[in-house]
Amino acid sequence: MFSDYAALIVLLPVIGFVLTLFLGKKLPSGGAYIPIAAILGSFIISLGIFLEIYPDKVIQQSWNWFAGMNLGILIDPLAIVMLLMVSFVSLLIHIYAVGYMAHDPAKPRYFAETSLFTAAMLAVVLSDNVLQFFIAWEIVGLCSYLLIGFWYHKPAAAAAAKKAFLVTRVGDVLFLAGIVLLYVNMSQIIASHAFTLPQGNFILQFKSMFDAIPQIDPRQLTYITLLFFGGAVGKSGQFPLHGWLPDAMEGPTTVSALIHAATMVTAGVYLVARTFPMFVAAPDSLLVVAYIGGFTALFAATMGIVMNDIKRVLAYSTVSQLGYMMLALGTAGIAIGAKAVGISVFHLISHAFFKALLFLCAGSVIHAVGTNDIREMGGLFSKMKITAITMIIASLSLSGIGVPLIDLGIPVNIATSGFFSKDAIIEGAFEFGDKTGNFIPYIFAILAALLTSIYIFRLWFMTFSGTPRSEKHAHESPNVMTIPLIVLAALALLFGYSQTGFYNYLEKNFRLMNVFVPVHQEASPPSLIITLLPLIMGIAGLLISYAIYHRRMLDMSKLVSSQNPLYKLLIKRYYEPGLSADIIGVKITHGVAAQSGEFVDRKIIDGLIIDNVISNSLIKFGDVAKKIQTGVVQNYASIVLLGIGLLVILLMLGGA
Repeated sequence: MFSDYAALIVLLPVIGFVLTLFLGKKLPSGGAYIPIAAILGSFIISLGIFLEIYPDKVIQQSWNWFAGMNLGILIDPLAIVMLLMVSFVSLLIHIYAVGYMAHDPAKPRYFAETSLFTAAMLAVVLSDNVLQFFIAWEIVGLCSYLLIGFWYHKPAAAAAAKKAFLVTRVGDVLFLAGIVLLYVNMSQIIASHAFTLPQGNFILQFKSMFDAIPQIDPRQLTYITLLFFGGAVGKSGQFPLHGWLPDAMEGPTTVSALIHAATMVTAGVYLVARTFPMFVAAPDSLLVVAYIGGFTALFAATMGIVMNDIKRVLAYSTVSQLGYMMLALGTAGIAIGAKAVGISVFHLISHAFFKALLFLCAGSVIHAVGTNDIREMGGLFSKMKITAITMIIASLSLSGIGVPLIDLGIPVNIATSGFFSKDAIIEGAFEFGDKTGNFIPYIFAILAALLTSIYIFRLWFMTFSGTPRSEKHAHESPNVMTIPLIVLAALALLFGYSQTGFYNYLEKNFRLMNVFVPVHQEASPPSLIITLLPLIMGIAGLLISYAIYHRRMLDMSKLVSSQNPLYKLLIKRYYEPGLSADIIGVKITHGVAAQSGEFVDRKIIDGLIIDNVISNSLIKFGDVAKKIQTGVVQNYASIVLLGIGLLVILLMLGGA
């Protein structure tokens, strides 16, 4: 049975990391085929386990570790769909990278690090307890630091890696504080006999955490979930810890695809989804998730419409779409309960397909023209048809565009996966507003949908339509790069049709663990205009971009100017990079940490300790010791003989 080999899902890429690191230089393509084979093995085992446990089984394997802690594997519906996505998308990105990184001399290090990166993300998904989850989470952060700074000889890459590491550490500290607070609370309720761990269960296992929810003080539970969400804000680039994600574009494009589609940033959303029963029991925290997610979706989209670096446009798109996923967990969690996890994770996986496709298409373009600046592109459609067509499919999916035939009485929609996944989130936000009277998250979501369509089609038209704006001779990428594009394009088109079955499968996730999560009755279907509004926004954005960037019906020179305060605000990213550098980098690092360190070093250590205690004592000891060091060999021999004599006498006395 495949479930007997579940641990190999993580171990195979780890073995791939070790072998590639030490043997890669001696193998073709820098040893790329080792991690590819390892991740393929992880995907095959994951697929085999899915076929074993579908539709209503859960796999739990656990081993005692220390002090009531354990190492364990939990594979339930939530985990298995994530395992399939992470392993499959990572596999396609690794295959693509064989062509993309073909001329990089550091290929062995690249493929070793990406293999470990994939292994760490798979370990996050497989963890059955929050401590093991956190350890794998930290390894993901370490790998992202190494890969963002892969070209460490470039100052911008080194700075981006450092920024990503430091900013995400803020979230990690909050997450760790949440784990400590949870442990303290669970220890107290166990000590007071208010809660008893069943035989074979461990204190920080997810099942134990969920079972203990009724006995934990509601205020403490709110603090715990908010701290957990703080960790998710850092990893998933939510406001205000979003700034590292766009700067992470300094790494290779395939690294960007891994981080933004299959690994790292999805870990934060997965954390909230995995601990969803705790958030449901702390509705104030769920409301914070909804507001932060909705605001982030809109906030990041406003910057996406002015960026000129093709990868930065996609980076802000990722931040925005992660905001949608958090919005779904928050609003739908309050409005309809357990189904919120399915809605959010469905968009997470849909996003993985079309965002990986967008980044790999961007990599194909960069590989062909040698620049990231979309202002220097144009007219590439005739030269890169596969890349152009697959990228328009990804753009349509990101914008949520489709033909809603069901609303016209025909039993099936013709639509992209993003149409199904994003519309469900926006409708959930509307239902939240309908039940609570609070439509602010819904307004955030609708406006973000319009801006999303504008920025992604702006990118496509500026890249592929019109006439070339440079003399660089573009060409289509080799098959090893275009085949992954075609596979991802098919998934971006077809995955949405699994929506109903996906929701039904994920909705039973916590029920299979015997954990109660309320399922609220959904309201009556909204009016046709509310149902169609996300699609209308998507089409409106497409038409606006078409008119401006293809037909040139509007002269943008007056708007795209440093004299325009709004454009200046957006292009400078709300001055966040400068504020981060000045306030965090200078004021805190230099003004507080450095000056405090200097005070402790010079005034306390040098002044009080060294000058008055250590220094004086050492000087006096030296004065005494130097009198013994006469330099006369006879004196030294006499002392040695005296010592030996004393030792013999002591031994004789001891024997007597």
